[in-house]
Amino acid sequence: MAQLQVSVVSADREVWSGPARQIVARTTEGEIGILAGHEPMLAILSTGEVRITNLDGTVSTAKADGGFFSVEHDNVTILAGQAELV
Repeated sequence: MAQLQVSVVSADREVWSGPARQIVARTTEGEIGILAGHEPMLAILSTGEVRITNLDGTVSTAKADGGFFSVEHDNVTILAGQAELV
């Protein structure tokens, strides 16, 4: 099964890190979903939820207060000024 390697980081700590099936986040252009094999991209993250679908199908949710969203070679990095697991 193809998977993503995800890291959600706030200004002062790593909030969540690990493998995932899918990421859904809100950017300034609208909501975006990322699966393995997605084209590289960089987006501005809006305030809202980041939903991470884990390999077992459970969903982890983080609240992010703006920042950046980067995808490259199945690595997703979410860098937010403030972020916390909900």
